[in-house]
Amino acid sequence: MNQTAAFPLVRRLSSFVTPLLLRLPVSANQVTLASLVFGLLAAWLLAMNAQLGAALLLLVAYILDNCDGEVARAKNQCSEFGKRFDSFVDWLVHTAFFIGLGHGVAAESQSDIWLWLGYIAGTGGTINYAFGQYFETIDAKKTAETGTEPSHAPHGWIEWLVFIFRELSRADFCFLVLLLALADGLWLLLPAGAIGAQVYWGLQFLSFARRFHA
Repeated sequence: MNQTAAFPLVRRLSSFVTPLLLRLPVSANQVTLASLVFGLLAAWLLAMNAQLGAALLLLVAYILDNCDGEVARAKNQCSEFGKRFDSFVDWLVHTAFFIGLGHGVAAESQSDIWLWLGYIAGTGGTINYAFGQYFETIDAKKTAETGTEPSHAPHGWIEWLVFIFRELSRADFCFLVLLLALADGLWLLLPAGAIGAQVYWGLQFLSFARRFHA
């Protein structure tokens, strides 16, 4: 049994939405595009300091982001373009999220430090995306040469810690955003994101961390 099968938690919600999407004449890439639209709307609301509304839109974006792969597999629409498009949307939504949050908190507090923290977090996410695309290409070549794909299950407490930070914090990030929005604490994500984003892209250099995909 796969020890990571229970995660991400958002997949529990997408499992109810995917059957509905399969009844509609929409492609997997169109679902990904819808995820992008909701994610960017969430970032815009954050810039306007409408945090609870932004958190709910981000939750929708995350659900659709999980649904697109399920739709692709069900409709036999898996493609290299779809995979790359999905990664691009993930990067754009998260970068816009932190920049939007930085603008909103800075306007509310009248302090530009929050704006800079948002941009630092967004820059870290951009570096992570660039390295991720590079290493994904390298790892795909190695897989093609060996004919085998490495196991995705963590082994040992160090790998589990990396898995929890690198994958679960990303895949179920929307729930953390919703909880902090309800508690009026979304500002906490700016210093955490500014630091965590740099650690996140640094983990790209660990081959065992790159094979974890929640």
